[in-house]
Amino acid sequence: MATVRKVILATDEIYHLYNRGVEKRPIFTRTRDYERAKEMIWYYRYQKPRLRYSHYKELSSEAKSVYIPTLTSQPLKVAALCYSLMPNHFHFLLRQEQNGGITKFFSAFCNSYAKYFNTKYKRVGPLFQGEFKAVRIEDNEQLLHVSRYIHLNPSTAFLVEPENLSSYPWTSLPEYVAKHGESTCDTTLILSQFSKAEKYASFVSDQAGYQRSLNGIHQALFEE
Repeated sequence: MATVRKVILATDEIYHLYNRGVEKRPIFTRTRDYERAKEMIWYYRYQKPRLRYSHYKELSSEAKSVYIPTLTSQPLKVAALCYSLMPNHFHFLLRQEQNGGITKFFSAFCNSYAKYFNTKYKRVGPLFQGEFKAVRIEDNEQLLHVSRYIHLNPSTAFLVEPENLSSYPWTSLPEYVAKHGESTCDTTLILSQFSKAEKYASFVSDQAGYQRSLNGIHQALFEE
């Protein structure tokens, strides 16, 4: 019997979404894994990629230069506001742009990444722990708090010191404060509430010590 999702995923609403590796196992073990997942976020947010990501990766530079404009001219399934890729779990803050967009995005992202990971590391079976969790963002205060929580994850897990968060490459925080390279995230909604990007960076880092002191908070999300 199929399970019914408790939270309805509605278009134009924003959600905090997260999942982790089955049996809490690592899902990102090398730089190449993180890089691939980051590019998949960029790729699968578009409505209908003509190619699977694995086929896109095999294109020559010339073929990619022809294909990418056709991809990026499409509407989005989801708008990514924030993300954090951690060794054994991930967090997203997404706005659904079309009906079913979040479910389609996660199906493509998780299936494609799991196939890559299982092939690369010669394993079989599910990589992720069941269905992803979703919490609807109900107001602006929650939006800002969750964005900070997501961006603080590497510091909370002692992967990086708070003062180096903005250079940690596997979250979207560098997109908020550095603004170099191609952006995956729509930073406008959050950054419009701060006079400059540095103010948002301070908003995030000012709570680093407090979030570390609550050393069970990020695991507790998965114990429901």
